[in-house]
Amino acid sequence: MRKVFFSFHYGRDVRRIQQVRNSWVVREQGAAQPFYDAAEFEDAKRRAGGIQKWIDDQLAGCSVTAVLFGRETYGREWVKYEIKRSHERKMGILAIDIHNVKDPLSGVDLPGRNPLEHWKVGQRPFTELYHTYDWVRDDGYNNIGAWIERAARNAGR
Repeated sequence: MRKVFFSFHYGRDVRRIQQVRNSWVVREQGAAQPFYDAAEFEDAKRRAGGIQKWIDDQLAGCSVTAVLFGRETYGREWVKYEIKRSHERKMGILAIDIHNVKDPLSGVDLPGRNPLEHWKVGQRPFTELYHTYDWVRDDGYNNIGAWIERAARNAGR
């Protein structure tokens, strides 16, 4: 199983993210993928090098970054950094729209912009270079493994 870094807006989307995570946990053949929690992120702020070093350490050894985006993910500075560093490391990248995943407390959310729109290589936007999926519409529960494998292969990993 590939090591995947998940980039997302923790505060707003954590319950949606947990559903994506739990879709893998309940499968016999797959172990839970690495997701960080708020305490770990807060601790990273206090350490030498801070969040940037923590992100770089988390990206080490990963072959793919999955950007899980909702309503407010587009403007998150650390998500932008994670995408930029993933591209610099020649990792596979994919984006997954999670706004239609039902938060148990607030239901579905309004759609947000794809954070891959921030970047280009020459004249080609990242949204042309990397695939974007919708978790609900594209059946992420059954397809995320194939999406990750495709992103890794496209990056030569």
